[in-house]
Amino acid sequence: MERVHFIGICGTAMATLAAMLRRKGLSVRGSDQDVYPPMSTFLEREGIPILQGYHPDHITGDLDLVVVGNAVSRGNVELEEVLDRKIRYCSLPEAIREHFLWGARSTVVAGTHGKTTTTALTGWLLVHGGLDPSVLVGGVAANLGDEGSSYRLGHGRDFVIEGDEYDSAFFDKTAKFLKYLPDIAVVANIEFDHADIYVDLDAVRLAFRRLANLVPRKGLLLLGADSPDAAALAASARSRVETFGLSGGADWHGYDVTPTPAGTSFRVQHGGTSLGTFESPMVGAHNVRNALAAMAVATDVGLTSDVIREGLRAFAGVKRRLEAVGTVAGVTVFDDFAHHPTAVRETLAAMRAAHPGDRIWAVFEPRSASSCRRVFQQAFAESFAAADEVVIAGVFRSSLPEEQRLSTDQLVAALTSAGVHARSIPTVDAIVGTIAAEARAGDHVVVMSNGGFGGIHAKLLSALRRG
Repeated sequence: MERVHFIGICGTAMATLAAMLRRKGLSVRGSDQDVYPPMSTFLEREGIPILQGYHPDHITGDLDLVVVGNAVSRGNVELEEVLDRKIRYCSLPEAIREHFLWGARSTVVAGTHGKTTTTALTGWLLVHGGLDPSVLVGGVAANLGDEGSSYRLGHGRDFVIEGDEYDSAFFDKTAKFLKYLPDIAVVANIEFDHADIYVDLDAVRLAFRRLANLVPRKGLLLLGADSPDAAALAASARSRVETFGLSGGADWHGYDVTPTPAGTSFRVQHGGTSLGTFESPMVGAHNVRNALAAMAVATDVGLTSDVIREGLRAFAGVKRRLEAVGTVAGVTVFDDFAHHPTAVRETLAAMRAAHPGDRIWAVFEPRSASSCRRVFQQAFAESFAAADEVVIAGVFRSSLPEEQRLSTDQLVAALTSAGVHARSIPTVDAIVGTIAAEARAGDHVVVMSNGGFGGIHAKLLSALRRG
């Protein structure tokens, strides 16, 4: 039995891969400096031992492979032991490729925005269609398992995987998705992000061109027609190419997008032929684009429009993607992963379309490597227009030099000048107190962060209950 050790096992992706390898029959364990729920609970439930902290003794002579997380760097005592003893090691995406993808029909879902939802939906449509796929997604998909999951191991030919453009490991600074052997690749959109590893938009474009260049001649490259940089990848393709979007010239064209009490309805044409009306439980034009991409994949692997229509209607979503976490005294609190200006804008636009007469609060934590930086100072000033009340929390990465760090005061000033009622409130407790005092029945509070945000959701619901 192959014995695998993970350095940095409590990261979401690392824990998920560890569970998948354990289910495949490998002996798996790992270590991490910070061992805390929910990842520790997840790993314990999967029967995977966790070693607290990093120590050279954790690297034992019976190991066949060490998977090195991309947050691990030189100086880590376990990594140094692996290198000194020349034990076989690899990155997370390399491990996924070697253990799961060589024999699969691999669908890689990529793009700056929407890849988690699109991956989850694509995987679910194939499950619903009886293809029994494997799925690996960067979030908790409600349709995968009784309580939701970030992965599924099937017995079918297909493997649907979220293609992250972030780097792979300290020894491999190229994008993870370049390891995933795409037979079908989806690139929904391309924008600048991950300012900690990409110097500019051209560097991001290059990574996606490399992905397009990996799709075999008999494969399929699906490109977002509404994103100029994504659509431009057609010039790099050696495979079949189809486009999807709300633009009239898209091969998969969504139109007549209409908010409904249950989500969104829209009509679809494929190659100029009408496929009729589809209903999605998700809200917003961006989620129609996500659905079109998933529909295109599902059609290419053999599912009918009727099966896709049924599957789309039964999709239960992904946690932290405009997830309603509770309603107290008529105030509904949502948790959303948005941390890029475009994602913020599209999320709030979707809320406005779904609730045109209600008051919408946008509570935003600048937490990601890019959102903490001034690179998006102007873009964020244009992203909150659909909200009635905007609260900007303190910048999470306060160690950044001031000249690089996002200025919340300047952001609030720009929003105010544009007629948006905005405030900078640095702490979670102060934000909770403000909203609890001012919110009224019928309000929708959208909390946006790519992290835990200090447990703000539970604190806010508790404060609303106290009145």
